[in-house]
Amino acid sequence: MKSIFNSILLITTLALSQLSWATTEQSLNIYSYRQPFLIEPILDKFTQQTGIKTNIVFAKKGLIERLEREDKYTKADIVLTSNFATLLQLKDRALTRLIDSEAVRQNIPHIYRDPDEHWIALTKRVRSIYTAKTLMSNHTIRYEDLADAKYKGKVCTISGKHSYNLGLIASMIAHSGSKKTKDWLSGVKQNLARRPQGNERAQVKAIKEGLCDISLGNSYYYGMMMKDQHQKAWAQAVNINFPNQADRGAHINVSGIAITRYAPNSESALKLVEYLTTSEAQELYATWNMEYPVKTGVPLSPLVASWGEFKSETLPLTTIAKYQKQALKLVDEIKFDL
Repeated sequence: MKSIFNSILLITTLALSQLSWATTEQSLNIYSYRQPFLIEPILDKFTQQTGIKTNIVFAKKGLIERLEREDKYTKADIVLTSNFATLLQLKDRALTRLIDSEAVRQNIPHIYRDPDEHWIALTKRVRSIYTAKTLMSNHTIRYEDLADAKYKGKVCTISGKHSYNLGLIASMIAHSGSKKTKDWLSGVKQNLARRPQGNERAQVKAIKEGLCDISLGNSYYYGMMMKDQHQKAWAQAVNINFPNQADRGAHINVSGIAITRYAPNSESALKLVEYLTTSEAQELYATWNMEYPVKTGVPLSPLVASWGEFKSETLPLTTIAKYQKQALKLVDEIKFDL
């Protein structure tokens, strides 16, 4: 009897868990690599305007594999990503569908859209260089300077295999070629104060503690730390710098969105994509996350605006993406993380 009861309980639990997923065009199911609190306020606005409810499943990894396992039986309509590498993987594995929308084409510049219209960027972040206050702000700093001998033992960074760094390395290859990029990466390794470790905020904390003087970091983390009472002191210990302003401009990474290939609620999914490209949503999303809008002409948050204007590189994300595998190969070849 106990065995039968447990079986019934398991079946009931599984059935109830499925109720959290919506199955009508008045609801949307979202797989998100971004934490729910970063997007829920904007989704609430969307629901208020359209009546379409949203459900989020959040995970730092494994969502692509989950979509592949679910195949045509998936309940997921949308995937939100924290970097463009994930967008490329989704498309390469045939897990996305066409985003056929004139509104999206008008709102999002072509360099931040898939040429085949299977994904779009939603927000931008600069691959910044943080420097200790003792070094003063350096508006002429370049990514290439991280390999300068004057910074020997003074550089901190996350893993070279992290998507944020691989994007930058791929950009370097696109601009300077593989050989020069490998030499540069080797120089950066020689300048490391410690083995690559931790997350982006941990590098700023390390500068605050005097372990290093300079680090790479996405710009929005600076804003997030400034809003956190426990981490504000870390941010106040550094300057945020936009590299390569005298030449090609700072490297840009993005968050983004795609509609799943077998989206059960595809019409509602397209409505959400279109909404997230509007000026209202772009301002809300960028302000809440301390990022930059992808749509031109949308106001920045006062904090982000206070960092000043900058020049960004103009290479399309798809061009940089061609060098992602080569970037990973260089990281392995020089044993950057060891």
